[in-house]
Amino acid sequence: MPGENLSRDEARERAELLSVERYEVALDLRSAVGEPSDGAGTAGTARTFRSVTTIHFRSARPGADTFADLVAPSVTSLTLNGRALDPSTVFDGARIALRGLAEENVLVVDARCAYSRTGEGMHRFVDPEDGEVYLYTQYEPADARRVFANFEQPDLKAPFSFEVTAPRGWTVWSNGAATGSGAETGVWTFAETEPISTYITAVVAGPYHHVTDVYRRALPDGTTLEIPLGALCRKGLARHFDADDIFLVTKQGLDFFHDNFDYPYPFGKYDQAFVPEYNIGAMENPGCVTFREDYVFRGKVTRASYERRANVILHEMAHMWFGDLVTMSWWDDLWLKESFADFMGTLSLAEATRFTNAWVTFANNRKAWAYRADQLPSTHPVTADIRDLEDAKLNFDGITYAKGASVLKQLVAYVGREAFLEGARRYFKRHAYGNTRLGDLLAVLEETSGRDMVSWSRSWLETAGVNSLTPVVTYDASGHVTELAVLQEAAASHPELRPHRVAVGLYRRASVDAELVRYARAEVDVDGPRTVVAELAGAERPDLILVNDDDLTYCKIRFDESSLQTLREHLGELTDPLARALCWSALWNLTRDGLMPARDFIALVLRFAGRESDIGVLQRLHAWAQGALVHYAAPGWREEGARALAEGALRELRLAEPGSQHQLTWARFFASTAASDADFQLLKGLLGNTAKIDGLDVDQELRWSFLRPLAEHGLADESVIEAELARDDTASGKRHQVRCLAARPSEEVKATAWADLVDSDALSNALVEATIAGFAQPGQRELTAPYTEKYFEVIERVWAERSIQIGMDLVEGLYPSLQDREETVRDTDTWLAARPDAPPALRRLVLEARDDLARALAAQACDAASAPASVTSD
Repeated sequence: MPGENLSRDEARERAELLSVERYEVALDLRSAVGEPSDGAGTAGTARTFRSVTTIHFRSARPGADTFADLVAPSVTSLTLNGRALDPSTVFDGARIALRGLAEENVLVVDARCAYSRTGEGMHRFVDPEDGEVYLYTQYEPADARRVFANFEQPDLKAPFSFEVTAPRGWTVWSNGAATGSGAETGVWTFAETEPISTYITAVVAGPYHHVTDVYRRALPDGTTLEIPLGALCRKGLARHFDADDIFLVTKQGLDFFHDNFDYPYPFGKYDQAFVPEYNIGAMENPGCVTFREDYVFRGKVTRASYERRANVILHEMAHMWFGDLVTMSWWDDLWLKESFADFMGTLSLAEATRFTNAWVTFANNRKAWAYRADQLPSTHPVTADIRDLEDAKLNFDGITYAKGASVLKQLVAYVGREAFLEGARRYFKRHAYGNTRLGDLLAVLEETSGRDMVSWSRSWLETAGVNSLTPVVTYDASGHVTELAVLQEAAASHPELRPHRVAVGLYRRASVDAELVRYARAEVDVDGPRTVVAELAGAERPDLILVNDDDLTYCKIRFDESSLQTLREHLGELTDPLARALCWSALWNLTRDGLMPARDFIALVLRFAGRESDIGVLQRLHAWAQGALVHYAAPGWREEGARALAEGALRELRLAEPGSQHQLTWARFFASTAASDADFQLLKGLLGNTAKIDGLDVDQELRWSFLRPLAEHGLADESVIEAELARDDTASGKRHQVRCLAARPSEEVKATAWADLVDSDALSNALVEATIAGFAQPGQRELTAPYTEKYFEVIERVWAERSIQIGMDLVEGLYPSLQDREETVRDTDTWLAARPDAPPALRRLVLEARDDLARALAAQACDAASAPASVTSD
């Protein structure tokens, strides 16, 4: 990573100096399969490819100096305005020095760029199933410079023309439509794009399975908009590829955004590529969106998995307007694209597709991500202070995405939906193909709403931290509400009290066996430390007071004691799925904050999760219950808690409707919680077909889920794992195998895994991820304890030597969080104190891990101090 960073100040200076007219990029990718290409590659190797870039640009100050960006092993030749430059004197491996610019300039760079195994730049993947090679690019925030020379910052937009020479028999895709088939010649050319940023250019190449369709829409002028649609995946996944459902959601999304944005999709075609070993969920490259291929489902999955995929499809589609058509000037305003895409993706999911409960998933899942991020020492305002590219990489976080989306949901409640959407329409038309900052958006919203957006922005976008809202209520002698107030609190580190538009719901049970339903609701503007909800005075006494009913704002919900007791006894009788999800989320926040013992939260899950109708909420409850046991329960209670979770999971598995998604979800949870000899014997029986559970189809993905805990507990050796790989000799199978191998409980296994991760860069990004997942297991704390000291010895070297993505994975994934003792906190503090000048992004990752550990210790103290609780599940 040294020398590859770019500061905000450098980018600002370069943007003031340059304007880019167009790029012409020619890539020769024949070396990917060992074909001789231009004489610079060697048959049988696929280390580098030829990249020739021509950049036409202008300088506001003739005679000035600047630089272009390129991360490459070597440069063959360079010319600036026809003058040859010596690569050895102007290229340092990351930048090309450009001196004495003219008013109009042409830079030509002929380079050898490297294929990637880290998911950054031009990633090369060899399918173990059939030996086929697949390529794709991934750039955000600044990895286009690994594929072609450029000015790598979002505000230097330009049109791009790509020409790609590929192995014969391959197909190639890019942002623009192919202008002629290269199937016979191997040379693919593409239509010039509209002006776009470097980080959203794309190339996908290989023998991909490809399906096509067309979206049609009548326009007000009497013409018809036609958008060619494509969906592609590896050939090995073709039998699992449900392109029809992908196209269905795509068309529903295009209808929704055309209905609401009044700006036709601006980038011609719309291809969606599901690619291997992808680091993130998806990327919004205009005309050529790339997705993690995990969204091609190899086995039976629940409705929640289809919902997640649909949400990602619509999130990336929203980016075509928020991010691609109009782009932030610098990464400070990353939220201008990510927050909007998260919000509009969920809105369109709920209103245009079959997933009408999308806001339930958002409340229960996405916001939990935001609440965690907003309580870390690295929390930041939604519009952040991004000093450089390393800062930018780390700010693709829960604040930028989920908190930002929550803030926008609050904004819609504040200004009204139509004012919000009309502001978006004006924003697109006013800034099409340009770059914006915070003030540009606030200006149009103030126009359309008449509201003071500066004050709103100051409270919601320019300050950090999450507020807590707690109801305080008094009653008269007859049991009616005399006064209900909402108290607002903030952490001392981030004391801002914000204006909240909230709904307060009152719930009660009409009889002993009745459901818990809402009978009164009021919306109020909470402002300051105490706000009275006058509309609810006189209401009959509730069993539950739910602040932020309908999830209008972003806050942590607290309960009065009576409401908390109601939830302990009757949470399963709360009929509204969104209200129920909000209560679960609030109870989890109480647990994380050390205000509810972890064993109490687990008891609630065991008592009520079996009644949860929303499969996404159920899956989140399973994850939370395991997190509570592993991190927040007192160590002395973990064994008892583990038995209770496993027993509860098995009981619910046997009770679930045969063949249902609930049965599948409980089966996976049971496998992950298995704790006794009987549990493990059942898993072995399900794998060996000597045991059955009515209706449960043990497909290949579920087989790996059952094998993993056996490996973790030393009940499946290397031969068993290798035999399973022989059944599933695919890329997915290899990842599962690597994880299982690293999870085995032996000193030798852990030493090998550590060496593979820290002392070698031979593993691809996907196998790094799998090895990390296997290395540290909750039941193997003693085995991994010796690696605490080693971790602090190596992380600076790892950060310096590895790509930023792999560096992040290793620093986060190998932190000794399972060594949950005060000594680990002190070791972390010692490292931080001794290295004040370590890269800020590295320090941030270590600080965040330390904070999670300190929170876990506080929660364990709360759990240990609680009275012994029997875990029941009646």
